[in-house]
Amino acid sequence: MPPGPDPETRSWASAAVRRFAAVTNLLVAARRFRIVGGDPRDAAALHELLTGLGARPAAEHEPIDQLWCLGSPEDSTPVIEREADRPRGATLIVIDAGRHLPAVDEDAFGPVVTARPGVLGVPMLSDDVFMVSTGRDPEDDPAADARLRWARRSMPVSRAVAAELRDGGLLRGTRIGVAMFLEPKTAVLSLLLRDAGAEVVVYAHADETDDAVAASLRASGLTVYASSTATLPEQKALALAMLDTRPHILLDDGSHVIRLAHQERPDLLPTMLGAAEETTSGLRPLRVMASRGELGIPVVAVNDARTKTFFDNRYGTGQSTVFAVLDLVDGLPSGTHRVKSGGAAVVAGFGHVGEGVALVLSALGFRVTVAETDPVRALQALFAGHAVAPLAEAVQDADLVLSATGVADTIDLRVLRSCADGAVVAVAGGVDHEVALADAVAAGATRQQVGPKAERLVFPDADGGPIVLDRGGCINITAAEGNPIEIMDLSFAAQLGAVRMLLERGDELARAVVPIDPAVDDATARVALAAFGAHPVPPVRLAEHPADREPDVRTRRFGDPA
Repeated sequence: MPPGPDPETRSWASAAVRRFAAVTNLLVAARRFRIVGGDPRDAAALHELLTGLGARPAAEHEPIDQLWCLGSPEDSTPVIEREADRPRGATLIVIDAGRHLPAVDEDAFGPVVTARPGVLGVPMLSDDVFMVSTGRDPEDDPAADARLRWARRSMPVSRAVAAELRDGGLLRGTRIGVAMFLEPKTAVLSLLLRDAGAEVVVYAHADETDDAVAASLRASGLTVYASSTATLPEQKALALAMLDTRPHILLDDGSHVIRLAHQERPDLLPTMLGAAEETTSGLRPLRVMASRGELGIPVVAVNDARTKTFFDNRYGTGQSTVFAVLDLVDGLPSGTHRVKSGGAAVVAGFGHVGEGVALVLSALGFRVTVAETDPVRALQALFAGHAVAPLAEAVQDADLVLSATGVADTIDLRVLRSCADGAVVAVAGGVDHEVALADAVAAGATRQQVGPKAERLVFPDADGGPIVLDRGGCINITAAEGNPIEIMDLSFAAQLGAVRMLLERGDELARAVVPIDPAVDDATARVALAAFGAHPVPPVRLAEHPADREPDVRTRRFGDPA
């Protein structure tokens, strides 16, 4: 087979795609793209990476979502002008990915405006055409209002579901508590709920709070209990203050506030319709509580919605986690780490998150080994083309180690000691103590700051050790802007579907973790298919069997029955 791109070209392509994602917070997978101009080897490397991440090269006369410009402005200008002629609302992102010189003349299309830091709008060309340069740093400006507007335009599915709730009047008189990572997408969800008729109160943990976004929500009239500088006791006080507004419905991430309500405010439970939880790690303790008869409200398992798990966990967390890790690694001093293009990576866990992380790492040229204790999932990893090995063994020669289990102490003391000097360790998704830092310190390890959100663990009997990113926190949230907007659009549409379930049937639901209505998945997927430029197949109505007659169970394979 022909050789793949050389390491330098692969690194350039990786950096270009990661810069695009960081600046826009948009998805690569499922988007239609075209590449214009440039060195054929550069174009081939970029094409290979984009398709490896799930993007699709557009056919000759097919509309595109992303135009990657590699050559000169003379190459790109006529294509941009042609592609700008598109239906209203169909967004085009023009990416100047010129490797050595700019490939797009931004002045050729009239005055530009900042749509969000690093993204330029071209109003004289079209309200739906935006430009991004992968060779220029974005403005250092929180620009919360602009980021909220940007997120809202890329959340058509949630907008459609919220409009149905508004038109039906279901949310009038309902107070909803939103306890999630406070960034632009969650802010849009909160505003959509408010616009649909609900009273909305918001809480977020300190390390999951964008203060500029919190201020924007307060300016919009929402009550927000969040601060990035809050201490642990202050965070608890803020969460309790949110609960003391007596929300009828809670939308949670990690089920921390749901559990806090049971522990500290049990008197609220009889007045609540229920809650919705959107993470695997959050559902686990709730299911234990339900099995013990301790769950006092119905909790809709939004995480188990197919339009959440199949996309948020796999494509969203896969892209945002790996990109955030590599962006942090790029900021480390040369020689402090082992990570390199074409290097070895280990993924602990091969659920939907681990599958997505492994997919993105492979697309970026890493050799992936999966460590999975479930033999069926380990077999899936093998069939996906990855090596499989026990975790403590796999990390010995790894350059990068990513935990994707959502289980405490996955990267335990033995694994940390087994890591090579300079290996980078991070967590995708995650729970508290997924990396056993406290055990390492108790064993005598010291923590040395080597860069932003990066600490080297040095054990007493070793000259070096692994580099742990962001204290083992959920790296795509605490070091980046979370999952891509289009992915969270699907997840939040499922959240809105759960809200409808609780409004319509909350009194009838068991005090347990309850599955989301399959109709929510179907409706969400159909709107999303149209938003991604596909034509959904109309639902097929199966012929109904007469209710008073059982189906014929006899086989006709051997002729008609006697």
